[in-house]
Amino acid sequence: MKILNLYAGIGGNRKLWGDEHKITAIENNEEIACVYQTFFPKDRVIVADAHQYLLDHYKEFDFIWSSPPCPTHSDIRRCGVHKGQYPALYPEMSLYQEIILLTHFAKKETKWVIENVKPYYKPLIPGKLLQRHLFWSNFLITDIDIKDTRTHDAINGSSIIYGFDLNKFKWLKDKRKVLRNMVNPELAKHILDKAINPSKTLL
Repeated sequence: MKILNLYAGIGGNRKLWGDEHKITAIENNEEIACVYQTFFPKDRVIVADAHQYLLDHYKEFDFIWSSPPCPTHSDIRRCGVHKGQYPALYPEMSLYQEIILLTHFAKKETKWVIENVKPYYKPLIPGKLLQRHLFWSNFLITDIDIKDTRTHDAINGSSIIYGFDLNKFKWLKDKRKVLRNMVNPELAKHILDKAINPSKTLL
């Protein structure tokens, strides 16, 4: 499959996808993209704006995974605003722009999924809740019993999460945030498997 992995980070979601696919990863942070390339040297890694790249290239792939920025949607932001820790921000609506774009314009044979945190508000478009994530897709994502062994709040920059060790990347900034942003690789593999062998089309 030709796979587009948007907002790729260091590749938590991609870890268990194997090497049989042709994967293009888009990450706008050059340092993080460099780490991704170190972990997945066979992937094509492009430093670019993932939102714009999707608009320009969505017709070129068999499977698209997108994880748009989540902080403005998270309950952590809502709680932090009420505690005076953060300023209130407009939710970043690129999330819904991408869902609408792919729902109406992606090729019928292209399978796609968009991931984000469970928001502090009722989702404007219903999605599938798995663990602490919501997923929007054009194929059926079934439930799966996966134990997430990480304690999200206990993660620090020197933690080893899902086998990813960033300690050798001395120059990488905010390792804690990078590690906390990862999707459980087992969950991402389950979703890709369902895209490859869908039992039902949703959209």
